[in-house]
Amino acid sequence: MAVTSAALLIHRDRPPAGLEVFLVHPGGPFWARKDAGAWSLPKGEFGPDEDPLDAARREFAEETGQEPPDGPSVDLGEVRQRGGKVVRAFAIRGDVDAAAIVSNTFQMQWPPKSGTLREFPEVDRGEWFGVDEAVRRINPAQAEFLPRLADALSAGR
Repeated sequence: MAVTSAALLIHRDRPPAGLEVFLVHPGGPFWARKDAGAWSLPKGEFGPDEDPLDAARREFAEETGQEPPDGPSVDLGEVRQRGGKVVRAFAIRGDVDAAAIVSNTFQMQWPPKSGTLREFPEVDRGEWFGVDEAVRRINPAQAEFLPRLADALSAGR
């Protein structure tokens, strides 16, 4: 069975720039020098007995150190990433402070085969992007959420 994660796509309208979306960059040494295609929606795994939107809100708080914006959400459906993980996303209009990211951490052996465990932030930074730039930066599978967001906004949902 595929691993399933829930995510929030926080968006805002910033005239004259237009629609912006909030993305996070994964922490740890593997991602340190990667940019295009490396960014993601704040997300995390959830179990079969957990509400996906509740999980997405929890994971947002864990990965950013901030409570997600209140307000109605729009279910943007699911995408399957190249590694097989399924991501289900919900869009919420709001604002968060990208400079105030304080993420939870994970441990891994680093350098490889050194026997030394080091701790790294799950997310090392967050940033607001216009949609065109977000398409370039985001994980390619998650990029599908951006036109879905645009469709939902144009439909007034």
